[in-house]
Amino acid sequence: MVICSQALRMDRVGDATPAAVFELLADEYARQILLAADREPRTAKDLSRICDVSLSTVYRRVATLQEHDLVAERSTVDADGSHRKQFETTLEELHLELSDGELDLAVATRDELADNFTTLWSDLRDST
Repeated sequence: MVICSQALRMDRVGDATPAAVFELLADEYARQILLAADREPRTAKDLSRICDVSLSTVYRRVATLQEHDLVAERSTVDADGSHRKQFETTLEELHLELSDGELDLAVATRDELADNFTTLWSDLRDST
């Protein structure tokens, strides 16, 4: 399977470094949230119950996961008209490469896969 992904280098400024992603994935609650929200979109209350953590912990971890584009937020409307936010894991794959003294981490997300398909479809349509 060929996936277009973004490479994050150790020398990159900001939080989007391999070290930051590794630190985030080392957190047990962040991993539990990623796994629970991968099965299906979940509300913060659902994640709190499934992961057996407080709502404030869920919201802090989800915010950090969103900063790294590993979780997406969706708004839904219930039958009674009430609005709910649900969170869904976007992380699809991680690839680590150590080469020539550099550590590269490629992160593939579901959004990238959809974007790749859209680009491919547009290219095919434009070429005909």
